[in-house]
Amino acid sequence: MKNPPVSFEFFPPKTADGMSKLHDARTQLAQFSPEFFSVTFGAGGSTRDRTMDTVLEIQNEGHQAAPHISCISSSKEEILELLYAYKAQGIKRLVTLRGDIPSGEVSAGDFRYASELVEFIRANTGDHFHIEVAAYPEFHPEARTPSADLQNLKRKMDAGANSAITQYFYNADAYFQFVMQCEYLGITMPIVPGIMPIYNITQLARFSSVCGAEIPRWLKLRLEEYGDDMVSLRAFGIDVVSELCETLIAWGAPSLHFYTLNQAGTISQIIQNISQE
Repeated sequence: MKNPPVSFEFFPPKTADGMSKLHDARTQLAQFSPEFFSVTFGAGGSTRDRTMDTVLEIQNEGHQAAPHISCISSSKEEILELLYAYKAQGIKRLVTLRGDIPSGEVSAGDFRYASELVEFIRANTGDHFHIEVAAYPEFHPEARTPSADLQNLKRKMDAGANSAITQYFYNADAYFQFVMQCEYLGITMPIVPGIMPIYNITQLARFSSVCGAEIPRWLKLRLEEYGDDMVSLRAFGIDVVSELCETLIAWGAPSLHFYTLNQAGTISQIIQNISQE
């Protein structure tokens, strides 16, 4: 199998050393000819300037960059300023999210849902941007019901989203079942699986408790069994995630989006494993 279509998510570093390490990771991952590199946007726009700086650095290196934009705690004027700035810099793709309300704040700003943000972007910038939105195969932790969550995704598509990137998961059946349900509802945009490498069980459990992603019992027990043997744990994690990716691509996933945590080694090995099949 040749390299599958891929994209990679980074977060904007806080320090010069972090920027240097991200540059090294980006250089290593660029060998896989990614469709784009995305850059996250902190709660309430807390990383706005660092997100833009990182996006422009990526673009100046000749890669397509896709900044995240979250609308919670933001005004329409703030979002419009950001959109026009990205448009002026030639950015063509956005990852558009609702976002989380920063701790201690009570106001949600001018937008309540990502679908409202997508509609606002289309109304003010037309078709300039390719808009990615979020999808949840194991359903958003705040969703009232699975059906309500699917309807929310459809509203984002109807508002003008071009494609969706999922929350990470380790059960391929959850993704394929989700895609089937989307097709039944008339959601026709590509739904790209999000992939989270396994670095350690404590970190993974913390992430999963927040975002609602399930760690299957068999996987959790196997990871816990390795204890402090991080070399063996990560080797096992590479095997598990490589097999997941192979299954997803073999059965029709349009591409793979990796949550890198600004690291490249493990992901490089996963993609090389897939490409050798």
